Amino acid sequence: MISIKESERGCSTVRVADKADLTAIHELLEAAGLPLAGVEEWLPSFLVAEHEGRIVAVAGLELYEASALLRSVAVLPEWQGSGLGRELVDRLLSRARERGIQDVYLLTTTAEHYFPRLGFACISRDQVPERVQCSAEFTGACPASAVVMQKTLEPRGIPATEAR
Repeated sequence: MISIKESERGCSTVRVADKADLTAIHELLEAAGLPLAGVEEWLPSFLVAEHEGRIVAVAGLELYEASALLRSVAVLPEWQGSGLGRELVDRLLSRARERGIQDVYLLTTTAEHYFPRLGFACISRDQVPERVQCSAEFTGACPASAVVMQKTLEPRGIPATEAR
């Protein structure tokens, strides 16, 4: 899955991450203050945006039966506001929907005001399925003070008004 995303900063390529990207992904996540635990394990379900050979944004998805954990959404400061973060999240949510995922969860310490624009709402930790709570992010990579959010995905091909 390779495609081109154009912004005022130029074109970027969006693609599935691979092993060769791991160092750059770690550097981007560390700069954003995001945890590294579990990244390598889930790397095949990460997307990166690349511009002139440099990774400028990343986002990942961990799949747990009918649920998923959205994680590691980071965009280089000079690319923030370009829509790349939203693009990566939208693509990951689409992939989750295609795999029959019903609910997507996330933890955040800094973006609780960003994710509601993408349809996520705050919930309590005890509302998260046990399988997701066993992820590296929930078991220690993210602090207990992190905000927990959830988005219920509408089934593919069914308009939101009919899905409920």
